[in-house]
Amino acid sequence: MRMISRNIVHAIVLVLGILFLSGCIKNDLPYPVVELKINSISAEGLIGEPVINEAERTVTLQLQEQTDIQNVKINAVEYTEQTTPSKDIVGTHDLRSPLYVTLSLYQDYEWQIKAKQNIERKFTVEGQIGATEWNVQNRSATAYVGFEDRSNVTVTELKLAAADISTYEWTEGSNPNDFSTVRYVYVTCHGRTERWDLYVKTTDVVVDIVQADAWAKMMWLYGEGLSGTDLGFKYRQKGSEEWLVAQDVKVDGGSFSTCVKGLQELTEYEVMAYSGDDISAVQSVVTESSTPLENGGFESWATIKKIVCPYLSEESAFWGTGNPGAAMVSATVTDKCDDVRPGSEGQYSAKLMSQFANMAGIGKFAAGNLFVGKYIATVGTNGIVGFGRKFVSRPAALRFWIKYNCGAIDRIGTLPTGSELQIGDNDTGSVFIALGDWTKEEYGVDADGEIKGSDDSPVIIDTRNKATFFNPQSEAVIAYGELILNKSIGEWQQVTIPLEYVTTSKVPTHIVLVASSSRLGDYFTGSTQSVMWLDDMELLYE
Repeated sequence: MRMISRNIVHAIVLVLGILFLSGCIKNDLPYPVVELKINSISAEGLIGEPVINEAERTVTLQLQEQTDIQNVKINAVEYTEQTTPSKDIVGTHDLRSPLYVTLSLYQDYEWQIKAKQNIERKFTVEGQIGATEWNVQNRSATAYVGFEDRSNVTVTELKLAAADISTYEWTEGSNPNDFSTVRYVYVTCHGRTERWDLYVKTTDVVVDIVQADAWAKMMWLYGEGLSGTDLGFKYRQKGSEEWLVAQDVKVDGGSFSTCVKGLQELTEYEVMAYSGDDISAVQSVVTESSTPLENGGFESWATIKKIVCPYLSEESAFWGTGNPGAAMVSATVTDKCDDVRPGSEGQYSAKLMSQFANMAGIGKFAAGNLFVGKYIATVGTNGIVGFGRKFVSRPAALRFWIKYNCGAIDRIGTLPTGSELQIGDNDTGSVFIALGDWTKEEYGVDADGEIKGSDDSPVIIDTRNKATFFNPQSEAVIAYGELILNKSIGEWQQVTIPLEYVTTSKVPTHIVLVASSSRLGDYFTGSTQSVMWLDDMELLYE
């Protein structure tokens, strides 16, 4: 996704490069700058292909559950031509910690190869209340029951290591059903044996709401109760006497959860959980507001200092474009358009136009673009933009109207690693939305180490440093959704991008939204015939 953010910045500053090219540039560097990369890695025991992140210079290997993370076999690796690696990484490695390698030619570039492995672990007992507590680092697990005598507890599920290749042995001479004290079990996998400590403890709480997250028009409820009983939730608007039973409850042992929809925003509700005839204490939650998307109909436009802007004034700006850079060669990559979606009450849509902007026959390809945020500055031939605007609501989806002319690629600058695109292939357009809790201190730093982000637009994209390119997998991202187009949409069509949340509990601080008529514009690759029209963007809250 970093490629999407880069095309916007390149569109902003391409004219500066043109002007520099047309003059005389003195280069005092003794060697050319050649950025070195790991282009591919072949390894055994993986789920899918390795994920190569050029901006962060990392390769992530997702290991199968049965793969020995301490003995991961790398069969082959391909680098940028003429690269000299600091070590040969072909072979077997312990990837509990990242493997570092420095790639050298004229400059040095440090890369790291790291592994991720998800092992599904289970420890449940008969009569368990709630979910098992895990401490994987210390190799311990705790289950809770509602009775005092734990001398004869039946273990219903036990899986502490990789499936099918692990063996289990309880402490010699012990009764594995006696959990009056901690029980030890020795797990052997890949020829290594580890001890796990298993606890069964008594709790007085039979049923409880462990988490209640109220959004604008729905709320997420999580509870714990006695496994094997009828588990669920009841709710009501405060002041009402009638309790409503929540539907579609998902049960996993003694844990259960649901999403209650059809609520009113900015309203207080009461909720409780039940396990059989037992009920929890009543909790109160207040739903949040359903904040609309500013200028989502793209009716507000102005020409300021000969630059077309998707706002009436800089003080009221919510959206930004690459027009400030393109205007220097009298080009406009994004403009208002009187071709609106069917049934629209507005006058305009947004028109994003990929093009080859040039001066005196010298130029570069630029993608049409539109983003939530603002243009910040130019530094030499590079540009700096700020993504994001303040936003604290949690929508479920983005809905909008779109048309798209998918041109055949007629400009190829460079290509992403592994891409085999050629002249004549279909171009690709994209729209993505993200919610997160970015801060200017962490995500607003430019290539010089200076904070250029603001409290309003905290995410800085600086083409001088790939590490600043937008990363949908960063820890700050709470929700994300994307639409990718590789064919034309001849007539106006309404589409919806669902937002996938990493958690229901976090509240975002900002929203990021980016549209591009040529997704590979950051590589100066795309079609001068690609055009995207957008109209009536709105956020859905259920």
